[in-house]
Amino acid sequence: MSEPIESLSLSAIGRKFREGSLNAVALTQHCIGRHEPSLNAYREWTPEPALRQAEQADEAFANAQDGGALQGIPISVKDLYGVDDTQTFAGSPAAMPPPWQSEGEIIKGLRASHAVFSGKTHTVEFAFGGLGVNSHWGTPRNPWDADRHRVPGGSSSGAGVSLCEGTALVALGSDTAGSVRIPASMTGNVGLKTSYGRWPVSGIFPLSPTLDTAGILTKSVADAVTAFSAIDPHQRSYGPRLAREVARCSPGDFVMGTGESALWDDCEPGICETVEDALKTLGQAGIKTVSAPLPEAVPAIELLGVGSVVAAEIDEMLSSTAPQWRDTLDPIVSSRIRDGGSISASEYLHRHRRLRELSRSAAQRFTECQVMISPTVAITPPVIDDVQTLETYRPKNMGALRNTCPANYLGLCAITLPIGLDASRMPVGLQLIAPQGHEERLLAVATCIENILGSGRDRLGIPPLLKRN
Repeated sequence: MSEPIESLSLSAIGRKFREGSLNAVALTQHCIGRHEPSLNAYREWTPEPALRQAEQADEAFANAQDGGALQGIPISVKDLYGVDDTQTFAGSPAAMPPPWQSEGEIIKGLRASHAVFSGKTHTVEFAFGGLGVNSHWGTPRNPWDADRHRVPGGSSSGAGVSLCEGTALVALGSDTAGSVRIPASMTGNVGLKTSYGRWPVSGIFPLSPTLDTAGILTKSVADAVTAFSAIDPHQRSYGPRLAREVARCSPGDFVMGTGESALWDDCEPGICETVEDALKTLGQAGIKTVSAPLPEAVPAIELLGVGSVVAAEIDEMLSSTAPQWRDTLDPIVSSRIRDGGSISASEYLHRHRRLRELSRSAAQRFTECQVMISPTVAITPPVIDDVQTLETYRPKNMGALRNTCPANYLGLCAITLPIGLDASRMPVGLQLIAPQGHEERLLAVATCIENILGSGRDRLGIPPLLKRN
């Protein structure tokens, strides 16, 4: 091959598959060879089944059976998703009950299209945390710090790491308050949070039925467009709408809103500065920004601080379907579930009503702009030794989730893309937020921005722990 696989987009790989200059087995073998066990991305690493799936993908190509853009592509799967011939632990020390071992619609669709599953990536226990810490299985290591073990972001903690090491080209995650975007931002990747209800969540262990969404992490926005087109069930009825949106989107076609101070204040050193530098470059390229506020973000963040409806819903889920799992809960997770799960039915219904009110109000804030922008995460990924107690964990967890939770609580879709490094030389993400159901426009705007700024690999380089001689 004239180009290394690491530099190829998903669409370029797909072209090589179909012209015969690359096959799925060779790609999968290459990805298997990049596995770095010390990074601890996977709870269950499955190279042998992956190779068998790659062989099936090649056989399908040979028989003129084209399953779409993700045929033959290695995909890592967050350990909340049921996948045949693996077990779902949901970050706990024991396998979950049978209902959560079955494949849901997303996995079934990918299997039917001959995607390749590289393994089950680590998650925070029951996906209830934004830093990526797991005392049962160990916390994956963020490859951007070669000297200290920093958290990778959560709750999809192994997803971004699997992309960094190159064992997967797409990572499946879930996002209830930022669990796709936080690990994507902290590891220098792209992360897409879909609108509530856009993608089916069957076969995914639920943290909060009110807020859970499925999402993807990729190495570039271009790859996110390819993966979204292949997974999104609406593309069959919408036809080429996403392709048209991406193709015709140019810097003068949209306006970005930057006016919500709650998402900019008190960021750690180098984060706002990096985002502001990127905005200057975008402005020079002709992208207009306005001071369009999103005041609903403040009460959304306040709801985060008291557990929203999430703690009560996971508390009820465990009581009803897996009571024995309470005995082994991580102390930090247990305390957060206990605090939020003890609210009255009246308070739970009040929070539900408040979320609906805020969502209706937030939907009206996009009259002057198509997307709202902010830093994705307000903190640099902390060193794991600094978040081992409840007292040290909580403020950092709030800092990780603060900027991402509004998109979930306000019923919006969002994406993060890597734009640089902060003062600690850790990745910084730019978050774009759009109205519910506007993924096509969101991805088109993100593509335009990536075309101007370059991809994460262009701007950040290679993580220090993964530099090979």
